Amino acid sequence: MTVLVTDTGFGPDTWKGDFDAANALDLTSDADPAQVVGQLDGVDMVRVAFPSFADGRGFTIARQLRLAGYQGRLRAQGHVISDQYAMARRSGFDEVEISDDLATRQPEDQWLARANWQDHNYQARLRGRAAK
Repeated sequence: MTVLVTDTGFGPDTWKGDFDAANALDLTSDADPAQVVGQLDGVDMVRVAFPSFADGRGFTIARQLRLAGYQGRLRAQGHVISDQYAMARRSGFDEVEISDDLATRQPEDQWLARANWQDHNYQARLRGRAAK
């Protein structure tokens, strides 16, 4: 089983689609976003695999997909830890799918502590200082 993490905490997976169907796309961490962009018409969900919490390529994939105009649901799946939640959201992910085991080791309160990811954006803080 898996747990879905959003800005409101842990919740059930509300995705009704099938990742083997044409409206969903599973990407590995070494996927080339430039090659995927042409395959996004009609895709409602893209799920990007994180094989290790130390592998940050998925963040780059998410950012590049958003910059290319993808507006569908974007999910990080796998070994994303609570400390990385803010980065996942800033790079364009809507949600994170983690294992039950990880949810036990890093309970909901640890994820919720990072759910105000927009307030803790160092770039926004720097822009705020420059405007004063």
